[in-house]
Amino acid sequence: MASATNSSPLESSASMRLRIAAALAALVLLVILIQSLILVYQLDRKEEEFIDTQLNDQIAYSMEVWSKSPDLAFPNTPAMWLYRIGQGQPPVNVPPFLAELKPGNHEVYLGSKEYHVAVREDGQARYILAYDVEDHEDRLDELIFVTVLAAVALALLTLLGGYLLAGRLTRRLETLADKVEQEIPGFLREPGMEREVAALAEALDHYRSRQGEMLERERAFAANLSHELRTPLTGIRTDAELLASLPDLPEAVGRRATRIVASVDRVNALASSLLLLAREARPGAVAEILLRPAIVSIWESVQLATPKAVEFILEVPETAGIKGDPVFFDLVLRNVLDNALRYSDEGQIVCRLNGSRLSVTDSGPGFTAGELEQVFNRFFVGERGTNGLGLALVRHVCLASGWRVSARNAPAGGGELTIDFGCQLAAGGITDSSQIAH
Repeated sequence: MASATNSSPLESSASMRLRIAAALAALVLLVILIQSLILVYQLDRKEEEFIDTQLNDQIAYSMEVWSKSPDLAFPNTPAMWLYRIGQGQPPVNVPPFLAELKPGNHEVYLGSKEYHVAVREDGQARYILAYDVEDHEDRLDELIFVTVLAAVALALLTLLGGYLLAGRLTRRLETLADKVEQEIPGFLREPGMEREVAALAEALDHYRSRQGEMLERERAFAANLSHELRTPLTGIRTDAELLASLPDLPEAVGRRATRIVASVDRVNALASSLLLLAREARPGAVAEILLRPAIVSIWESVQLATPKAVEFILEVPETAGIKGDPVFFDLVLRNVLDNALRYSDEGQIVCRLNGSRLSVTDSGPGFTAGELEQVFNRFFVGERGTNGLGLALVRHVCLASGWRVSARNAPAGGGELTIDFGCQLAAGGITDSSQIAH
């Protein structure tokens, strides 16, 4: 069987509306973070300069007043400690990490704590002033936290605002998509559209116009071709029938006349298929179709036109039926069964109803993955030749009827074509299994 699954739609990515809002929010967040980093860097420098100024002023004051009043030389803040080491005396009660520092200003880390240290010397002693800058660091950390929090909050507000504002643009695009999808007549371009959206709408209008003209030409050609073919084909068929009915006709001539009639019928069917494919297929009168007798009748007709020693197994209950166009159902099943018979020279063809799905499995070689993707196309040329219009017509009619057609390689071998009637199944399920052998 040559058959294929319908191509699945591409998965949708994130909406343009969300992308615009996210890009705007990301840009705002980036700008705020850059400004915040610059601000924090500048503030940190000012804090460092302020701390160094305090250290320099305090140690200069302490060295100046030490000779007059040592008690007044010590700093008044608990975050500073002053140590004095007399000339030639060992450091007493001075932390080792401070006693080893050379004259100048230093930044010293003890664990997670940071100290700024000023070391000075005069002719009589060495002075060490240590400053615990934890309060400054805490203020800086708090500023960074508040800045980042404000940046994130502003970015979220920008995301929300951008999403709402972008909705105006995307709403126009969604409206255009709906009009194209539903084939709403009239021009897509409307007054008041944004320039970019108006350009897209105008391009779609031009495309729809060109497509309509092209389809109209194709339909007219197919209709004219079908009409022009019917007259000579009817004459050929009539002459072939008259020839076959002559008395005392040689058997070989009779077979040829019968073959001419069958060939003419096949050409007529092909012309009808072309005409149906050229037109927009619409179901006619909807009626309840009993599946089993309808399938039996179609199979007998198909097998009579192409006789083969193939066993037909029908697993459809007597009461099962669908609601649909009988003409469309006949056309679909006739092409499906004819396709199965074409690739089954022996063995079995199994027609099985499972829920709302009617499957036809042949005993042929199956098909390749490449064939599965394209075999529903008109005149697809696969490894086993050209498939013609049969399965293209099946898909065309199934789509018009609200049915779904798919195909695969059957687990037990052969190709399997499945028609899912969906909620249109009127009654029944697999309750028995019977065979019609030919």
